[in-house]
Parts: sequence; structure tokens; C-alpha cells
Amino acid sequence: MKTYRIALYPGDGIGPEVVDQAVRVLDAVQARHGFQLDYVRLPWGFDYWREHGRVVPEDFLDVLRPFDAILLGAVGWPATLPDHVTLAPLVKIRQTFEQYACIRPAKLLPGVKSVLVGKGPAEIDFVVLRENSEGEYVDSGSRFRQGQDDEVALQTAIHTRRGVERILRFGFEMARKRRKRLTMITKSNAQRFAYTLWDDLLELVKPDYPDVSADKLHCDAAAMDFVRRPERFDVVVASNLFGDLLTDLGGVIGGGLGLAPSTNTNPERKYPSMFEPVHGSAPDIAGQGIANPVAQVLSAAMMLEWLGEDAGATTIRRAVEQTLAAGKHTPDLGGALTTSQMGDALVQACGG
Repeated sequence: MKTYRIALYPGDGIGPEVVDQAVRVLDAVQARHGFQLDYVRLPWGFDYWREHGRVVPEDFLDVLRPFDAILLGAVGWPATLPDHVTLAPLVKIRQTFEQYACIRPAKLLPGVKSVLVGKGPAEIDFVVLRENSEGEYVDSGSRFRQGQDDEVALQTAIHTRRGVERILRFGFEMARKRRKRLTMITKSNAQRFAYTLWDDLLELVKPDYPDVSADKLHCDAAAMDFVRRPERFDVVVASNLFGDLLTDLGGVIGGGLGLAPSTNTNPERKYPSMFEPVHGSAPDIAGQGIANPVAQVLSAAMMLEWLGEDAGATTIRRAVEQTLAAGKHTPDLGGALTTSQMGDALVQACGG
């Protein structure tokens, strides 16, 4: 039996609640499909900060490095701790472990309504591929004369030829396995250095994939078309910031952030990849038992797929689809199931 070491990083707010349900679902498919997950639960986040003055230990990267994968819940408690402090370790993980491919599907499932009137599962099924290691999330800049009337803040985005080309090629390869259409998000009409690089590299890479139809779209037009005609999209490749913004919109039109999974992938498998829901820690509903665990469960399915356990991933996805189609929903989807009751339904649908 193949065994995988999984780092559980539940985090804050509803993070531990949804991670617990994802683990229950994973446990339900392990024996059935002949693999084993060995978990190590990491007590990092807001509570760790209150005790130690930092959200993770100094050697957190060394702790994570030996694992096969990281299953992350959500982090943040903004009323007390600024988000840029909480999120800093996650950005460090993504950059140090070269998790440059952030994969965020937007797929409307049967039994779930979209906020877009007249759009159903046939129209909303695309993937946003977010460049995850550079761009606007590189910590390059400073604040001068802080607190004074003439204060200046400088933030520099960094886009490299290597970084842009590799995410584009990853996107083309993904498009080949889907509907063979790629849209690259740009803003070269205003950002004439960074995004003309993206434009040029799209033209350079495109001839290597003659079987894929490829175009580009400015980020503002893309946001409009996500709402107006989501069916035009298959694989969308975007920079770190544009991808971050568009995937919240993609999650909402796909039924809500409670259903939106994601990965932070190191395609070369030199380092562990990290899997997490798109939603945040939602402190306002933490502890109430009403958080939707489906996004976390689908992130766990993406983790299994990445580990090569395709059958287990398929079982989980089918369980989610059957459960939602049967009208078993948490309050965010208009239902009345608690977090643990949704977990019960998913475990049962997995055959557990």
C-alpha cells in the first residue's frame, strides 16, 4: 500500500472546521482505493501568534519540505492581526517551493444555482491558472516618510521571462487536456512594460501548440466577460494579482466560494505542492458549525489527483456532485446542513 505524508495546516477561523471534514472524506476513500495518508497537524496561525509572537516557527519551511503535500485550511484574523502578517508565510511557501501554478477551477455543479441568470453547468466550466511565484506579490518596495504628509509608497511588480513562459506552457498543456482553448489576461494598454512582455511571450509560445486556440484579453474586459459570457472561457492564464482577483469572481459565478478549490503546484515535483480552498478564514462564522466544507473537500480531491490517486479523487468528486444534486446544502447555498452534517453526507456518498 502506497503511503503519503500530508501536512495539515488548518489555520484560523473556519479553517480547522472544514479541514476536519476533508480528512473524514479522505479517510473514507483510503482503504477503498488502496493507499494511506499519514497526517501531521501543524498548530500554526493566529493562536500560535498569540503564544509565540509569530504565526509560524522560524524553521517552518524546513518542517514542510519533506512532506508529499500540504493541505491548508484558511488563515487570518484581521480584526486583531493584519492580513499581510498572516499571509506572509503562505507567500513564502509558494515562492520558496516554486509553486508557480495556482490552479483554480470555476465549475457550476448540478443542484447549485449561479448568480448569473440563465447560466447553468454547461456555460460555467473553466480553469483560471494564476502565476503564483512573482508579479505583484514579490515583496519589492518601501514606504518613505511614513506617517508624514508627503509619504510615498513604492511597490514594484516583477515579471520574468522564465516565469511568464513557464506558466503559459503549463496552461497550453492543460488546455490540450480540456477543450483546447486558452485566454491570456493582459493589461498592456496601460502597463506597457510588464504586460507587453506577457503579450510577446504568448506570441512566442503559441506556435508550439497549433492544436490550441489562443487569444488575449485585457483584465477589465475579462471580468466583464466572466459575467456576460463565461462559456467563452476554458483555460485562463493570468498574473498573480489578476488571477487572484478573477478567481474570486469565478468562484462566485460557479456557485459560491464555499465550492471553490485550488492548488499551489510545483509542476516539477521538486517540492511539496499545497492545496487549499479559495475562501478565507471567515472569523464571523467561525465556531458556528455552518461553514461549507465542499471547497476544502474538492481541494483534497485535487491533492489526491496530484499524488496519482486518480480513483480516489474521482470518488470524492462524484460524492460532491451527488450530494449537491440531491439538494443537501449548507446555509451559504440556501440549505440547513451543518458543517459536520455535510461531512456525514459526503462520507456516506463516498461509500464510508
